[in-house]
Amino acid sequence: MKMLEGKVAIVTGATSGIGAATAKLFAENGASVILAGRNVENGIAIEREIINKGGSAKFIQCDVTVEEQVKKLVQDTITFYNKIDILFNNAGISVPSTDLDILELSDWDNTFKVNLSSYFLLIKYTKEYLKLTKGIIINNASNSGLENCTLGDSYAYSVSKAAIIKLSKMLAKNYASLGIRVNCICPGFIKTGLLRRPAEVYAPNIPLGRVGYPEEIAKIVSFLSSDDASYITGAILPIDGGKSLN
Repeated sequence: MKMLEGKVAIVTGATSGIGAATAKLFAENGASVILAGRNVENGIAIEREIINKGGSAKFIQCDVTVEEQVKKLVQDTITFYNKIDILFNNAGISVPSTDLDILELSDWDNTFKVNLSSYFLLIKYTKEYLKLTKGIIINNASNSGLENCTLGDSYAYSVSKAAIIKLSKMLAKNYASLGIRVNCICPGFIKTGLLRRPAEVYAPNIPLGRVGYPEEIAKIVSFLSSDDASYITGAILPIDGGKSLN
């Protein structure tokens, strides 16, 4: 039996990077996957790729910062698959690093809308369904949100990610009695569209000497979503090649 056989997962930010890699691995491991994102071309392509390999997936175009669209996303998931076992909150953006005194309020607000408010909305509207399945919430934060790690002048991004970590801890404690597990991953420099410079530039400052890959993150998320991780909740897991040790 596959690791996630019979499970239903919602993945946000599923049309590229970590989200796409995780959605594909979820399907490979037996889950039915809702691909939530804004890029229609990529979303349909990933849906077809999963289906062509014998998996089950449905792309739903969704702006996860818009409450009505999130509500529809959750209801459509129930219509298609009748339940929700896994929520992987993964949508995220990063504005260019800048001094705080010249950071635009619009950039600050938009970063928090995508990186934090979308997580709130997804959790709010999936909670009752996750209670029924004793499900799992995995929030994608960043090592830049950890207490001992600062990333230069990436204020909006780092602070929003720190808030995700705090949110995850509170949810893990408060949702345990409901049978819902909540864990938080904190990737470091991963080779996705969020990297602003060539991967080789980052490598010397990472103890393992290289950046990570989306597929490596996907394996951790898949494990945390499985019954093999049934006793893990409240974990805040750096996945950064040792960068947060610096």
